[in-house]
Amino acid sequence: MAADKEKANQEAVAAKEKAQDSKKQESKKAAAKKKPTVKDQLKAAQEQIDQLTKEKDELEDKYLRAEAEMANMQTRYKKEQEQLLKYQSQRLATAVLPVIDNLNRALEIEVDDEASKNLKQGVEMVAKDLNKAFTDNEITKIESLGKKFDPTLHQAVKSVPAEDGQEPETIVEVFQDGYMLKDRVLRPAMVVVAQ
Repeated sequence: MAADKEKANQEAVAAKEKAQDSKKQESKKAAAKKKPTVKDQLKAAQEQIDQLTKEKDELEDKYLRAEAEMANMQTRYKKEQEQLLKYQSQRLATAVLPVIDNLNRALEIEVDDEASKNLKQGVEMVAKDLNKAFTDNEITKIESLGKKFDPTLHQAVKSVPAEDGQEPETIVEVFQDGYMLKDRVLRPAMVVVAQ
Protein backbone atom coordinates (compact mmCIF):
# COMPACT_ATOMS: atom_id res chain seq x y z
CA MET A 1 0.00 0.00 0.00
CA ALA A 2 2.74 2.27 0.79
CA ALA A 3 4.17 1.41 -2.58
CA ASP A 4 0.84 2.26 -4.19
CA LYS A 5 0.70 5.51 -2.30
CA GLU A 6 4.19 6.41 -3.35
CA LYS A 7 3.41 5.47 -6.92
CA ALA A 8 0.33 7.65 -6.81
CA ASN A 9 2.40 10.54 -5.41
CA GLN A 10 4.95 10.13 -8.18
CA GLU A 11 2.22 10.07 -10.78
CA ALA A 12 0.68 13.20 -9.27
CA VAL A 13 4.05 14.96 -9.24
CA ALA A 14 4.68 13.84 -12.85
CA ALA A 15 1.23 15.08 -13.89
CA LYS A 16 1.85 18.37 -12.10
CA GLU A 17 5.22 18.78 -13.84
CA LYS A 18 3.63 17.90 -17.17
CA ALA A 19 0.93 20.53 -16.59
CA GLN A 20 3.55 23.11 -15.68
CA ASP A 21 5.58 22.23 -18.80
CA SER A 22 2.44 22.54 -20.88
CA LYS A 23 1.71 25.99 -19.36
CA LYS A 24 5.30 27.10 -20.02
CA GLN A 25 5.06 26.01 -23.66
CA GLU A 26 1.73 27.80 -24.08
CA SER A 27 3.14 30.99 -22.58
CA LYS A 28 6.21 30.70 -24.85
CA LYS A 29 3.90 30.29 -27.85
CA ALA A 30 1.85 33.29 -26.71
CA ALA A 31 5.02 35.33 -26.20
CA ALA A 32 6.26 34.23 -29.60
CA LYS A 33 2.96 35.35 -31.11
CA LYS A 34 3.14 38.73 -29.35
CA LYS A 35 6.80 39.30 -30.16
CA PRO A 36 7.07 40.41 -33.82
CA THR A 37 9.22 38.40 -36.09
CA VAL A 38 12.08 39.91 -38.06
CA LYS A 39 9.87 39.82 -41.15
CA ASP A 40 7.15 41.80 -39.35
CA GLN A 41 9.72 44.30 -38.10
CA LEU A 42 11.10 44.78 -41.63
CA LYS A 43 7.60 45.26 -43.02
CA ALA A 44 6.76 47.86 -40.36
CA ALA A 45 10.06 49.65 -40.94
CA GLN A 46 9.45 49.69 -44.71
CA GLU A 47 5.95 51.16 -44.20
CA GLN A 48 7.43 53.86 -41.98
CA ILE A 49 10.13 54.60 -44.60
CA ASP A 50 7.47 54.82 -47.32
CA GLN A 51 5.38 57.21 -45.19
CA LEU A 52 8.38 59.44 -44.41
CA THR A 53 9.44 59.41 -48.09
CA LYS A 54 5.93 60.48 -49.11
CA GLU A 55 5.93 63.32 -46.54
CA LYS A 56 9.41 64.41 -47.71
CA ASP A 57 8.27 64.45 -51.35
CA GLU A 58 5.20 66.53 -50.46
CA LEU A 59 7.30 69.03 -48.51
CA GLU A 60 9.87 69.20 -51.31
CA ASP A 61 7.09 69.84 -53.83
CA LYS A 62 5.66 72.63 -51.67
CA TYR A 63 9.13 74.13 -51.30
CA LEU A 64 9.79 74.05 -55.06
CA ARG A 65 6.41 75.61 -55.79
CA ALA A 66 7.02 78.38 -53.26
CA GLU A 67 10.48 78.99 -54.71
CA ALA A 68 9.05 79.16 -58.25
CA GLU A 69 6.32 81.58 -57.10
CA MET A 70 8.95 83.82 -55.52
CA ALA A 71 11.00 83.77 -58.73
CA ASN A 72 7.88 84.68 -60.73
CA MET A 73 7.08 87.53 -58.36
CA GLN A 74 10.62 88.88 -58.69
CA THR A 75 10.42 88.68 -62.49
CA ARG A 76 7.04 90.46 -62.48
CA TYR A 77 8.40 93.13 -60.16
CA LYS A 78 11.44 93.71 -62.38
CA LYS A 79 9.24 94.01 -65.48
CA GLU A 80 6.95 96.48 -63.73
CA GLN A 81 9.96 98.53 -62.62
CA GLU A 82 11.37 98.49 -66.15
CA GLN A 83 8.01 99.62 -67.54
CA LEU A 84 7.81 102.42 -64.98
CA LEU A 85 11.31 103.59 -65.79
CA LYS A 86 10.81 103.24 -69.54
CA TYR A 87 7.68 105.38 -69.56
CA GLN A 88 8.38 107.61 -66.54
CA SER A 89 8.15 110.81 -68.59
CA GLN A 90 4.77 109.96 -70.14
CA ARG A 91 2.65 112.15 -67.85
CA LEU A 92 4.92 115.17 -68.26
CA ALA A 93 5.11 114.72 -72.02
CA THR A 94 1.33 114.44 -72.31
CA ALA A 95 0.93 117.60 -70.25
CA VAL A 96 3.45 119.50 -72.44
CA LEU A 97 1.96 118.51 -75.81
CA PRO A 98 -0.58 121.39 -75.86
CA VAL A 99 2.29 123.81 -75.22
CA ILE A 100 4.22 122.62 -78.27
CA ASP A 101 1.00 122.76 -80.33
CA ASN A 102 0.54 126.41 -79.36
CA LEU A 103 4.19 127.20 -80.10
CA ASN A 104 3.85 125.62 -83.56
CA ARG A 105 0.70 127.65 -84.23
CA ALA A 106 2.54 130.81 -83.19
CA LEU A 107 5.36 129.97 -85.59
CA GLU A 108 2.92 129.63 -88.50
CA ILE A 109 1.90 133.28 -88.21
CA GLU A 110 3.56 135.61 -90.74
CA VAL A 111 5.12 138.75 -89.23
CA ASP A 112 6.51 141.85 -90.91
CA ASP A 113 7.53 144.38 -88.25
CA GLU A 114 10.77 144.18 -86.26
CA ALA A 115 9.18 143.64 -82.82
CA SER A 116 7.07 140.74 -84.11
CA LYS A 117 10.11 139.20 -85.80
CA ASN A 118 12.04 139.33 -82.50
CA LEU A 119 9.09 137.79 -80.66
CA LYS A 120 8.78 135.04 -83.28
CA GLN A 121 12.52 134.39 -83.00
CA GLY A 122 12.10 133.91 -79.22
CA VAL A 123 9.21 131.50 -79.80
CA GLU A 124 11.38 129.58 -82.29
CA MET A 125 14.11 129.23 -79.69
CA VAL A 126 11.65 127.92 -77.10
CA ALA A 127 10.15 125.48 -79.62
CA LYS A 128 13.66 124.33 -80.62
CA ASP A 129 14.63 123.69 -76.98
CA LEU A 130 11.37 121.89 -76.29
CA ASN A 131 11.83 119.69 -79.38
CA LYS A 132 15.39 118.89 -78.25
CA ALA A 133 14.08 117.91 -74.80
CA PHE A 134 11.52 115.66 -76.51
CA THR A 135 14.22 114.05 -78.66
CA ASP A 136 16.48 113.51 -75.64
CA ASN A 137 13.64 111.70 -73.88
CA GLU A 138 12.74 109.61 -76.95
CA ILE A 139 9.51 111.46 -77.62
CA THR A 140 9.02 111.64 -81.37
CA LYS A 141 6.50 113.25 -83.66
CA ILE A 142 4.41 110.82 -85.70
CA GLU A 143 5.06 111.53 -89.36
CA SER A 144 1.66 111.51 -91.02
CA LEU A 145 1.34 113.72 -94.09
CA GLY A 146 1.43 111.61 -97.26
CA LYS A 147 1.62 108.36 -95.26
CA LYS A 148 -0.87 105.51 -95.29
CA PHE A 149 -3.55 105.77 -92.58
CA ASP A 150 -2.75 103.59 -89.56
CA PRO A 151 -5.51 103.45 -86.90
CA THR A 152 -2.92 102.71 -84.20
CA LEU A 153 -1.11 106.00 -84.94
CA HIS A 154 -3.76 108.22 -86.49
CA GLN A 155 -7.25 109.41 -85.70
CA ALA A 156 -9.28 110.25 -88.79
CA VAL A 157 -11.42 113.33 -88.19
CA LYS A 158 -12.50 113.76 -91.79
CA SER A 159 -12.32 111.97 -95.10
CA VAL A 160 -12.20 113.55 -98.52
CA PRO A 161 -12.43 112.04 -102.00
CA ALA A 162 -9.07 111.01 -103.40
CA GLU A 163 -7.75 113.29 -106.11
CA ASP A 164 -5.90 112.19 -109.21
CA GLY A 165 -2.64 110.51 -108.29
CA GLN A 166 -3.60 109.97 -104.63
CA GLU A 167 -3.88 106.50 -103.26
CA PRO A 168 -6.88 105.68 -101.09
CA GLU A 169 -6.27 105.67 -97.32
CA THR A 170 -3.54 108.32 -97.69
CA ILE A 171 -3.33 111.18 -95.20
CA VAL A 172 -3.73 114.49 -97.01
CA GLU A 173 -3.87 116.92 -94.08
CA VAL A 174 -2.83 116.94 -90.40
CA PHE A 175 -5.00 118.90 -87.96
CA GLN A 176 -2.94 118.03 -84.89
CA ASP A 177 0.43 116.29 -84.69
CA GLY A 178 0.67 112.98 -82.89
CA TYR A 179 3.53 111.93 -80.62
CA MET A 180 5.07 108.70 -79.41
CA LEU A 181 7.13 107.91 -76.33
CA LYS A 182 9.52 105.16 -77.43
CA ASP A 183 7.08 102.54 -78.76
CA ARG A 184 3.93 103.87 -77.05
CA VAL A 185 1.52 106.36 -78.62
CA LEU A 186 1.11 109.41 -76.39
CA ARG A 187 -1.43 111.03 -78.66
CA PRO A 188 -2.57 109.90 -82.11
CA ALA A 189 -2.32 112.40 -84.96
CA MET A 190 -5.65 113.95 -85.97
CA VAL A 191 -5.75 113.65 -89.76
CA VAL A 192 -7.80 113.97 -92.92
CA VAL A 193 -7.79 110.82 -95.04
CA ALA A 194 -8.33 110.53 -98.80
CA GLN A 195 -10.87 107.86 -99.70
